[in-house]
Amino acid sequence: MAKLGRELRAKGIDVIDLSLGEPDFDTPDHIKAAGKQAIDENYSHYTPVPGYPDLRAAVCTKLKRDNNLDYKPEEIITSTGAKQSLFNAVFALVDKGDEVVIPTPYWVTYSEIVKMAEGVVKLVRTSFENRYKITPAQLEEALTDKTKLFMFSSPSNPTGSVYSKEEIYALAEVFRKYPQVYIISDEIYEYINYGIGHTSIAEIPDLKHRVILINGLSKGYAMTGYRLGYMAADAEIVKACEKIQGQVTSGTCSITQRAAITALTADLKPTMDMVKAFEKRKNKIIALMSEIKGLKLMEPDGAFYVFPVVKSLFGKSANGTVIHNSDDLCMYLLNTAHVSTVSGAAFGEPDCIRLSYATGEDKIVEAVARIKKAIEALQ
Repeated sequence: MAKLGRELRAKGIDVIDLSLGEPDFDTPDHIKAAGKQAIDENYSHYTPVPGYPDLRAAVCTKLKRDNNLDYKPEEIITSTGAKQSLFNAVFALVDKGDEVVIPTPYWVTYSEIVKMAEGVVKLVRTSFENRYKITPAQLEEALTDKTKLFMFSSPSNPTGSVYSKEEIYALAEVFRKYPQVYIISDEIYEYINYGIGHTSIAEIPDLKHRVILINGLSKGYAMTGYRLGYMAADAEIVKACEKIQGQVTSGTCSITQRAAITALTADLKPTMDMVKAFEKRKNKIIALMSEIKGLKLMEPDGAFYVFPVVKSLFGKSANGTVIHNSDDLCMYLLNTAHVSTVSGAAFGEPDCIRLSYATGEDKIVEAVARIKKAIEALQ
C-alpha cells in the first residue's frame, strides 16, 4: 500500500498515508548526539556479534528499571532490528514439522518466518468481543504435544490491544501444562501504552526460562532507521541465536549501538511526550471515525493503530467498484479517497482494515473526512 501510494504521489495526487507503522517524530536530540559522538570517536570497526558488552549491560539495566526483570549480559543479544531477533529465535527453536501457535490478528512476519523455518503455522482466531486477545480456553485447545512455540505481542500490532497482568497470568496457568512450549513475547510497543500498564510474561519466575523477550528501539524512541532490536532469553538460546546471526549479518551497526546505550539508559521524558501525542491522536481519530456508519470500532489500549471491523461494507459498490472484501476496500479508499490503509487480511483478520495514526493531527482529520465521504458513497 505504501508503494502504491508513492506511485500515485508521483502522478501529482495528494495521498495521505495511514499505512505505515512508523512514528513521525524525529529521534530525540540526546540520542542523535550520542551517535555523532560515536562517529567522532571512530566506532567504525566490526562489532561483537551479540553487541558491545556495555550495550548488553544497558539492556539489562533497562529491563531491571522498567520491568523488574533480572537478566545477565550473556542472556542478551542485539540484532539489526527486532525482526532479526524474531528470525533468530524461530530458527533457533523450530524444526521441520514443529507447530507454532499464533493468535490472530498478528504481525504478518510471524507466520512467514515460521514457514521459512519449515514449521507448521497454527492460527487461533480471536474475537472483537475479547478485544482480539487469546483466552486461556483457546490457548488450551490450540496447544498439543507437537507445539514448540507460541508467539504474541502486547501491545499488539495491528489491534492496539494490551494484555493485562491478570490475563498474562491466566495464560501462564495453561503454559505450565505444556513444559515443551517456548513463548516469544514481542514487546516492541511497550512504551506506547495508554493506561493498562505493561506486563511481561517473563516476570513469571517458573516460565522465564521458556520466554524469549523481543524488544527494540524503533517505536519507543523513534529510531526506525537505526535498526536495533534485542532479545532477552536463556543463555543457551542466546548462544544459538549468536551462531545464526554470525552467519547472516554479524554484529549490528556500531554507531547505532553507541546511540542505543544512551537511548536505553537516559531519561524517558522524550518517549513519554511522544506517547502523550499519540494518545491525543488516538482520541481524535476514534472520535472522528465513530461518526462513520458501517464501522465497528474498538478503542486501542496501546500502539498507534485503529483496526475497525468493516464487514458491513462488503457487497456495496460505488461507480462500478464492488467491495467484496477488505482488500477491495483498501484499494477503493486509496483510489477514491486517496488515503492509504492496510487490509486486515494481511494480519489474519479479513473483516478489518488497519489505520495508523502515527502522523500529524491535521492529516488525520483530513484523511478521516475523505474516508467518510468515500464510504458514504457506497450503496
